[in-house]
Amino acid sequence: MKPTLHPRNRHQGRYDFPRLIQGTPELSQYVILNPYGKESIDFADPAAVRVFNRALLKSLYGIAFWDIPEGYLCPPVPGRADYVHGVADLLAQDQGGALPTGAQVRALDIGTGANCIYPLLGHLDYRWRFVGSDIDPVALGSAQAIVQANKLSKAVELRRQAQPAHILEGLLLPDERFAVTLCNPPFHASPQEAIAGSQRKWRALGKADPSRKLPVLNFGGQQNELWCEGGEIRFVSQLIDESVACGQRIGWFTCLVSKAGNLPPLQARIARAGALDTRVVAMGQGQKQSRFLAWTFQTPAQRRHGIAPGKA
Repeated sequence: MKPTLHPRNRHQGRYDFPRLIQGTPELSQYVILNPYGKESIDFADPAAVRVFNRALLKSLYGIAFWDIPEGYLCPPVPGRADYVHGVADLLAQDQGGALPTGAQVRALDIGTGANCIYPLLGHLDYRWRFVGSDIDPVALGSAQAIVQANKLSKAVELRRQAQPAHILEGLLLPDERFAVTLCNPPFHASPQEAIAGSQRKWRALGKADPSRKLPVLNFGGQQNELWCEGGEIRFVSQLIDESVACGQRIGWFTCLVSKAGNLPPLQARIARAGALDTRVVAMGQGQKQSRFLAWTFQTPAQRRHGIAPGKA
């Protein structure tokens, strides 16, 4: 069976382009017919993807303003939403199956980026409160503009990680607690690897037309968004190592993992770190399969206690 979107994901079925264009008229200049004669957009065009995201967020979530600086990562919104819903299911398992909603659920988005997508989706679907962290002041400025324009300052706080060599160390305030973290790590180990990944995606989408000048990177992205020395396995390994020190202040740590082959060494590292539980949660969208890795240093009772009673 093909992987499918989470049942609570708002991005079900084919997109209603007339409705999207009605709310975001500039989308009309980017609509094309795909090889099957259906309306779509050119996913090889970063400008088209950016406007498409803006239209989706406005139509499905009521986001009045969303934009990112040129060259910054433009995320695939349906896939990002699946991650949020998967995290909600993970938290629900500690609550007898009831989905935790409302401001009592505090989430930490590690590397929130210029797009601020996880705080937007997590708050609008579940009313969670977020802290979004990043090392890039330009990205944080963009995210802050999105938060302020949509009057979400009470729900989303943005925080700069002043120590770029660290992920969690020095980021949390004294006695601060979170129910969960989310993270979209840099997947690649070098710029060349990132470019090769984009080229594979263009071939898979049937877009590798030699006569056409394609963007170097699909969805854009700055260096710290796309690659780091050692790639995703090094980044996630560091996240695991740094999670030990704040394991009693954060219920679940979660992180996307793009390569299934990286799971065994990461799971072994989690075991060595002394985690009490670890999960791999599969996700899918069309032909794409993805997953996130989750681990915890707390018992279920401690995690339940970490989500204070409250109203949504």
